[in-house]
Amino acid sequence: MVKHIVFWKLHDQAEGQTKLENAKIIKEKLEGLVGVIPGLLSANVGINQNGGEYDAALIAEFSTFDDLHQYDTHPAHQKVREFVAKVRIARTAVDYEY
Repeated sequence: MVKHIVFWKLHDQAEGQTKLENAKIIKEKLEGLVGVIPGLLSANVGINQNGGEYDAALIAEFSTFDDLHQYDTHPAHQKVREFVAKVRIARTAVDYEY
């Protein structure tokens, strides 16, 4: 099994929405990819409510690194990435097998 963990720092305002509104859009779009992209077993986006450097986090699970790579290049994921790129300041990620 593979965990894919991503953290985003978001702009206060972007694409006509607030940081919180954009975090909710990211959550809806990424969690909506489960069942659409083969190999994506689960996706949960949390919106930070306790301060800190990052505003939102994704925890996704895949069976294999190949599944993660297919997710990364899938057109539905690429569409979400385009939106996230417009509203984020920074991104960091960790992928590991367990």
